[in-house]
Amino acid sequence: MKRDSGYPTMAEQQKQEKKLWDAMKVTACALGAGLLLFTALESSAWYVQHIWDTLGHFWQTMWLKLYYLLEGKELTLFLLGAALVPTLTFWCFNGILMVADVTGKPTFITRYRIQLGKNDPVDTRKLRQAIYTVLCNQVLVSLPMLLPMFYILKWWGNTFSKELPTFRWFLLELSIFTIVEEILFYYTHRLVHFPLLYKHIHKKHHEWTAPIGVVSIYAHPVEHILSNMLPAMTGPMLMGSHIVSIVVWFSLALVTTSISHCGYHLPFLPSPEFHDFHHLKFNQCYGVLGVLDYLHGTDTVFRKTKAYKRHRVLLSLTPLSHSIPDAPRRAE
Repeated sequence: MKRDSGYPTMAEQQKQEKKLWDAMKVTACALGAGLLLFTALESSAWYVQHIWDTLGHFWQTMWLKLYYLLEGKELTLFLLGAALVPTLTFWCFNGILMVADVTGKPTFITRYRIQLGKNDPVDTRKLRQAIYTVLCNQVLVSLPMLLPMFYILKWWGNTFSKELPTFRWFLLELSIFTIVEEILFYYTHRLVHFPLLYKHIHKKHHEWTAPIGVVSIYAHPVEHILSNMLPAMTGPMLMGSHIVSIVVWFSLALVTTSISHCGYHLPFLPSPEFHDFHHLKFNQCYGVLGVLDYLHGTDTVFRKTKAYKRHRVLLSLTPLSHSIPDAPRRAE
């Protein structure tokens, strides 16, 4: 009879040590990559700053014209920048994708479909429901949430400065926004996957096992607050960012989450394979960047798939579903 000593076996110790070592290697790689990126940006910052300064005079002039046109009304400037511009960006980008989803054209988009045979074409009734929910979230949830954000930023006193931020400061802010979003999104996303919360809240978002771009903010209002709005809003509130930085960040965040959900692995754009796999399997790939998924072991199944091999920026015009196809399914 095998006696349980209460201590881990040699195999278990080795497994734990390997996982710890792998986590340390990933952290080292991430820090090393960050250091290299920072060094590269620092070395090229003078040139970029020179270009930024050249263009900066134009943008500074335009910003002052808008500022004086609206008579420096801070709430108006904030709602225009934090609500209207990102919303228009979201719908313009997704409008193009929805044409492809509904009509199957143009083929230079649809040929890059990830889940072949899905949403080809999309169910228009289901699409109308998604659009209605997204509009409700934007008007009834996002807009009211921006009001307390406005007063927090006003307290900082820098958001409506007549002087635009420097390029270096904007890069630093963008890096911090991205890190904050990754941390908050990963853990709030894991939270809504608890059975009780999943059943009553997150299941709505997962009605789309093959997502499309507009579904990125198709969610229960509680989830929209926790996982969509707070991760994106927190960084600018912590930094007391300028409204122009917030406009760019919110617009980028909405476009990137739309790409993650769009269902097409398009050339020269970030890979959507990671989050598409989450919609397919539900219990993998919870984050945005994937670092926390690796550290928590929530991407182990994904790493064994062809989708993982396709998870990179496509630098050619050949669809990755052609160059790295899924293995054919066995006959029943």
